[in-house]
Amino acid sequence: MARTKSSKPERAEQPSGEEAPNAVWFKPVMFGFMLLGLAWIIVFYVSSGTLPVPGLGPWNILIGFGIAFIGFLMTTRWR
Repeated sequence: MARTKSSKPERAEQPSGEEAPNAVWFKPVMFGFMLLGLAWIIVFYVSSGTLPVPGLGPWNILIGFGIAFIGFLMTTRWR
């Protein structure tokens, strides 16, 4: 019997056959963004909306979620 190639799409691979691992700084930055976003939101609530940036008011929540979301997006590239 002749073997046929599978119909699965092929991924670009490194010469060694495996994807290259992330840089050493990737994980700390990823978790740093997630924790910074969480801390931003906690500071906003604990300070009754006067911190971290008083002039932004409730927009501080959106900024905190945005910072944390960057960290979560980075998880899609984590190898």
